[in-house]
Amino acid sequence: MDLVLLVVLAVLAIIVLSLILGSFFTVRTAECAVLTRFGKFLRVAEAGLNWKLPYFDSIAGIVSLRVNQITLTMETKTKDNVFVTIPISVQNRVRPERVYDAFYKLSDPVAQIKSYVEQVILGHVPGMTLDEVFASQSSIAAAVKQELDSDMAAFGYEIVNVLVTDIVPDAKVKSAMNDINAAQREQVAATARGEADKILVVKKAEAEAESKALQGQGIANQRKAIVEGLQNSIEQFQKAVEGATPKDVMQLVLVTQYFDTLKSIGESDKTNTLFLAHSPQAVKEVSDQIMESMLIAQRSTV
Repeated sequence: MDLVLLVVLAVLAIIVLSLILGSFFTVRTAECAVLTRFGKFLRVAEAGLNWKLPYFDSIAGIVSLRVNQITLTMETKTKDNVFVTIPISVQNRVRPERVYDAFYKLSDPVAQIKSYVEQVILGHVPGMTLDEVFASQSSIAAAVKQELDSDMAAFGYEIVNVLVTDIVPDAKVKSAMNDINAAQREQVAATARGEADKILVVKKAEAEAESKALQGQGIANQRKAIVEGLQNSIEQFQKAVEGATPKDVMQLVLVTQYFDTLKSIGESDKTNTLFLAHSPQAVKEVSDQIMESMLIAQRSTV
């Protein structure tokens, strides 16, 4: 009899111990457990060690409080009749104080968020041109986030961020856009090259004009020096040779210059054959012609 009693007591002790140990459970960090009693919501158990009544209370589910990212791909048409694909990333999480709403009010949060995103995209993108869509990525993301914030708050969800990661037009449209961009850049490059060529031509003309001016000034100075040298030569020749007139001296100087000129022509490696009458009478005629030309020029200037 004592042995049977001991066995019964041992079994009861094991049952009680198992019930006590089975009443404790743990919830991991960044998670919450939804407890129900006979199918009715009881409470939300937070992270750590928790206790529930055995057989009466049960864990209906675990709700994650981590940030979750939902990736969606929307396809729509712009104002200028271009079909575009818009990848959208929605980062969301359950509010810790609204676990009940997130668990019971929404059966499929991903589908619900996708519906709201479609509504916002279809309300904005069809009223924009393709260029405006590219320029308004941030404003589209802000509009989606604002709409989701107000709509998903009733279900216990917080929209952390919305990212419009890309705007993908049709392949043919994309190729045409690249061609247009390349043509525009080539036009800008051609304009720049034309302006550069224009500047080079202007600078070259200015340099040539300045060179001609300096060349003319040099020639004028050279002629002035020649005249002064001739004048000094005439004065010295008259002092050295008595009775010599300026005309005689001038003819001698001109004949000397004439022979120096012929010498310079002969020393040039590019000189072709040159035939000249070179008798004394011919030299005298050249001298007389030069003198006559100088006198005529002097009279015309006077």
